[in-house]
Amino acid sequence: MVSGNLFHCRKHSWPPEEYVGRATLQLLDFDSAAPPEQAWRRRLNSHANILKEFSVTFMEAIKMVRLGIRLWSYVREEASHGRKAPIDPFTRISCKPSASQGVPLGGMGKAGDQGIDSWGWNLSGQHSTYHALFPRAWTIYDGEPDPELKISCRQISPFIPHNYRDSSLPTAVFVYTNSIGGISHLSGDHVNEPFLTARGNPPVTFAVAACETQNVNVTVLPCFGLSEGSCVTAKGMWGTMVQDGQFDRENFKSGPSMPSSPGEALCAAVSASAWVEPHGKCTVAFALAWSSPKVKFLKGSSYHRRYTKFYGTSEGAAQDLVHDALMSMYLWFGCVLYSNEPNIAFRNLDADYKRWEEDIEKWQNPILRDDRLPEWYKFTLFNELYFLVAGGTVWIDSRLPAPDKRNHRNGEKTDVKGTEAEVNLSDGALVKHTTTSDYYSEDESVVNHEGSNSYSQHHPITLLNEENDSDDGGRFLYLEGVEYVMWCTYDVHFYASFALLELFPKIELNIQRDFAKAVLSEDGRKVKFLAEGNTGIRKLRGAVPHDLGTHDPWNEMNAYNIHDTSQWKDLNPKFVLQVYRDFAATGDMSFGVDVWPAVRAAMEYMEQFDRDGDCLIENDGFPDQTYDTWTVHGVSAYCGCLWLAALQAAAAMALQLGDKPFAEYCKGKFLKAKSVFEEKLWNGSYFNYDSGSSSNSKSIQTDQLAGQWYTASSGLPSLFDEAQIKSTLQKIFDFNVMKVKGGRMGAVNGMHPNGKVDETCMQSREIWTGVTYGVAATMILAGMEKEAFTTAEGIFTAGWSEEGYGYWFQTPEAWTMDGHFRSLIYMRPLSIWGMQWALSMPKTVLQAPEINIMDRISISPSAAAISHEFGVRKITNKAKCFGAAVFHCSC
Repeated sequence: MVSGNLFHCRKHSWPPEEYVGRATLQLLDFDSAAPPEQAWRRRLNSHANILKEFSVTFMEAIKMVRLGIRLWSYVREEASHGRKAPIDPFTRISCKPSASQGVPLGGMGKAGDQGIDSWGWNLSGQHSTYHALFPRAWTIYDGEPDPELKISCRQISPFIPHNYRDSSLPTAVFVYTNSIGGISHLSGDHVNEPFLTARGNPPVTFAVAACETQNVNVTVLPCFGLSEGSCVTAKGMWGTMVQDGQFDRENFKSGPSMPSSPGEALCAAVSASAWVEPHGKCTVAFALAWSSPKVKFLKGSSYHRRYTKFYGTSEGAAQDLVHDALMSMYLWFGCVLYSNEPNIAFRNLDADYKRWEEDIEKWQNPILRDDRLPEWYKFTLFNELYFLVAGGTVWIDSRLPAPDKRNHRNGEKTDVKGTEAEVNLSDGALVKHTTTSDYYSEDESVVNHEGSNSYSQHHPITLLNEENDSDDGGRFLYLEGVEYVMWCTYDVHFYASFALLELFPKIELNIQRDFAKAVLSEDGRKVKFLAEGNTGIRKLRGAVPHDLGTHDPWNEMNAYNIHDTSQWKDLNPKFVLQVYRDFAATGDMSFGVDVWPAVRAAMEYMEQFDRDGDCLIENDGFPDQTYDTWTVHGVSAYCGCLWLAALQAAAAMALQLGDKPFAEYCKGKFLKAKSVFEEKLWNGSYFNYDSGSSSNSKSIQTDQLAGQWYTASSGLPSLFDEAQIKSTLQKIFDFNVMKVKGGRMGAVNGMHPNGKVDETCMQSREIWTGVTYGVAATMILAGMEKEAFTTAEGIFTAGWSEEGYGYWFQTPEAWTMDGHFRSLIYMRPLSIWGMQWALSMPKTVLQAPEINIMDRISISPSAAAISHEFGVRKITNKAKCFGAAVFHCSC
């Protein structure tokens, strides 16, 4: 997809020699102690700016006053039940956010004079530097506090693509390098006693360990406190270290510490001391783990985290986690232990940090060594993945416990069995898929999902080089953001999902399966929608939910209640587009059969929004899409383009699954809709914002070709002529990008054709980081690499560079022209992986059968009549729903 003389844009070059002396780099050039050539870097004495939050204008506040009153009332109501509202703009954290974030720890799914202020911190930080390349980081002490002291602290977390075991582990390793030791063995681990967290949440256990070698002595201090009344204070602990350099070895014989009083903080310490000869070298490794085997949501549902599949459900698993993280491969390779935990049979002990690092380097090196790529892009690509660890994730095994029994009749078992959904594959083979779901009303019980599939051997299931084993990857939740507390927000996942598809495709497919199940389900409970003040039902059959919920995910969806998202015009097309992209990329025929009934139901649902019968959907004069403060009238560039792309994707998927009547049906609608779309919106250089007559109807929207982005990413024919696509992207680049501080901030969402920012609403004047990455990916796919990387570099400059606003490792959803943020630590910026997808498209996509939208499909008149008469109900009613918790099947 890219040429050899690729990127001529300005390159941010951050050579390590500018931060660490060459002599120090040479001394640390062993055991991965030296920082990599490509990394995000800061000196430890860098000033941490206080970040500035956005504010609405007076006119925006007037427009939203009724929404604000209703939202305030809703926030108070939720608080009265002990719950946090998913969106709460009124509660502010006590400490101001600052530019002081770094690489988070672990895998996915996780004060006075006597306190630590009394410790001797003798570093100015001027000669000490931090180097980040997620999931690793290096802190280099180059002659501080002693001019002759050169130390590297390397931080390693088990975030390893396609490794669905180690990437779920709540552990991290810290390796201090200054010398060389002998054969490693574990010693000196201290484990805190389990304690209950606030409100009776599940217990958490921490473990700290260090590797003792022939040259490294490990000692522990089982307990010390931060207050003056503690038996051993933090100040006393530090004094012991300064005087003796170690703790009393008799501490190993001490028993469990006394429980702490409410509000009291108890601490523990592990010390590793070593003698280093002049010009000698040494390595000391520490490991940290935290075990909280059960996650409990506020409305009662509880699940065991995925790592318990391998380490059992005991709180003591933290001890085993730090043990395995530090084990040497050559001592334990192939060793197997038996565990008597009920949910685990065997555990392999060859998982240690050195193997993690080898796997991480194999993954990252091809990109880091690609000379065509700008340096800033290489490390920003990896560092944006911080969100999958720090953004709030829950990763469980696939077996789901039943919903809380308060929602069901006591003791009753409900069996929901969908009849067989038959799909004829294009080569004549027949796929039969049956789904059975068993639900029990007792808490802690297990839901068993059994499916039987038979398919032609000519359609192998592949998962991007992932081994096809019995582990389906488990079920995964991640938050929209730390301020918008909703799981797997789907209109945003549309942008972020490229990262999961590229790195953990099994997780991505299972998220799509969760939404496919939801499409065929209905939740009739009443909900008040805060923007309009009207009441409706929580979830309609056929509508893609906005999210998987907040306080009871999977069982109570659509936590978002600002608008009625069953009327949104982007969610259903986004579902069809994501499903087809994933289907094309993985070649997983079983996945295609699983979700096909939901795809057809989602497409049928959208027909109600074609008000005038021209095959093109219309928006309804309110913000009925992901831009939920930006009103749309009539046909819109954003939703209309998504609809065109969805029609083409549905047709292509129908052909591959053998549903020829539906394929012809979608192709016919596409041809009519495209003609109308171009007639109503194309103005000769770009597509107008919408077909209405408002002051912003002719605005240039950065995201207007989102459908084309997915079309090209999925190997489908372009929606429009190449000249139209390039003209539109050039217009976006010239106006939305380059007219905003010379392209150094990203792409503003809306721009008037006179070169002034569209200030119709809060979101039209914002720069959305994830949308900027998305339009950059679209530019790459259109052969506009220089413009693409200049566009994306604006996000790096404003968010990650030293001259920017300080948003590293907390990339917000948006910032304004003056750099004020909205919603830190947000999901959408993961769309930078859409750029990488465009640069290195999988062979399964590149080699997919070409779909000519102009070709008619040979089908019998009777089949066409049946398809026309029954629409998608023919298959979706046959498949029925999959038996979700509080949903009611409307089959």
